[in-house]
Amino acid sequence: MNKYFKNIPTITYEGKKSKNPLAFKYYNPTEKIGDKTMEEHLRFSMAYWHTLTAEGTDPFGAGTMLRDWDHLENNPMDLAKARAEAGFELMKKLNIPFFCFHDADIAPAGKDLAESNKNLDIIAEHIKGLMQETGIKLLWGTANAFSHPRYMHGAATSCNADVFAYAAAQVKKAMEITKDLGGENYVFWGGREGYETLLNTNMKLELDNLARFLHMAVDYAKEIGFTGQFLIEPKPKEPTKHQYDFDVATVYSFLKAHQLDPYFKMNIEANHATLAGHTFQHELHVARIHGILGSVDANQGDPLLGWDTDQFPTNIYDTTLAMYEILKNGGLYKGGLNFDAKVRRGSFEPIDLVYAHIAGMDTFAKGLKVAYSLLESQVLENFIEKRYSSFDHGIGQDIINRKVGFKELEQYALKHSVISNESGRQEMLESILNQYILEA
Repeated sequence: MNKYFKNIPTITYEGKKSKNPLAFKYYNPTEKIGDKTMEEHLRFSMAYWHTLTAEGTDPFGAGTMLRDWDHLENNPMDLAKARAEAGFELMKKLNIPFFCFHDADIAPAGKDLAESNKNLDIIAEHIKGLMQETGIKLLWGTANAFSHPRYMHGAATSCNADVFAYAAAQVKKAMEITKDLGGENYVFWGGREGYETLLNTNMKLELDNLARFLHMAVDYAKEIGFTGQFLIEPKPKEPTKHQYDFDVATVYSFLKAHQLDPYFKMNIEANHATLAGHTFQHELHVARIHGILGSVDANQGDPLLGWDTDQFPTNIYDTTLAMYEILKNGGLYKGGLNFDAKVRRGSFEPIDLVYAHIAGMDTFAKGLKVAYSLLESQVLENFIEKRYSSFDHGIGQDIINRKVGFKELEQYALKHSVISNESGRQEMLESILNQYILEA
């Protein structure tokens, strides 16, 4: 496989002293970190859409990307096959073991649903051959139920029952293809499931319909024997003013309210955490403590911009704290780290895709090593344990065990009116984190 990235070698690990831009400095897939290799911990995945179909357009300019398969654009099916071949060549050279896709990424739409499904079947069969040839696996599939004009009012939350039905048919097909390709997860879009104004919105009906839709998906997965993990990706603000899947806490409340929580975990995107006004670690932490951390879209946003910039992750603080949560979660199990990231509009050459993935993979590898050292030392865990030690005995333990109420606590407070707090030592802990990052 040396057709579309022919001047780019297979990327290998050369260590942190290497100055070779086409080499890994920290990502060594076979290096053991604890009882797993780096490859097993990180489970990197290529995002089909940003890597293979993004053109570099923005609201103020046309596409800039130079892609060797662009000359096939007059034959959409040939272009789809070429994209698949380019993607697998890139993944093989980068040693990326997984990929993710939307149905609209891999095959062109037909004149109707039947033709679209036929196109999907043809390209899926082509992809299956490439998977068998390379050993690369499918991390997750999903349906793009937000780009087409039919979804202007949403998909599962549309005011139009015909649109709801079409979205169901589209997801049904995407689930079937995901199962056929051995996908380990299936993701439900954030898309346009929200509203612009309450002046024309029946919120209760929309939320109830969304729950009905997801229950139908659960039922159909059982019917066809799909055993992959269902994931929901929280997504605030974009594209609607108010998204029903705003953040992890909002989605978790929705799942609990509609008895869907046994079937779904979260696919958490770093850039979406930024848009929700949270840190990446916060969203991972909330998911972890509720047992719903499933997978990650690995990117970063720009805190100065109010939209989804989907940049490749290069912030070592963020990846360290992300891997800290993932390690405490026991790993991502069926999930992985999917580079839902695109090169900048000015980074238009094919080799920039390679540089970008190397940067992201190295940054997460470094984060993994730092996070593992932090957990091994228990320096943060010991501090937190001591900080909350008042709940391990006496009145604190009675509170935990629900042995007291307001009356008993009032009596206790009357006898212990002098309270002594201890410092939270935030700056000291941040300094310790710096030390671990610099030493790893």
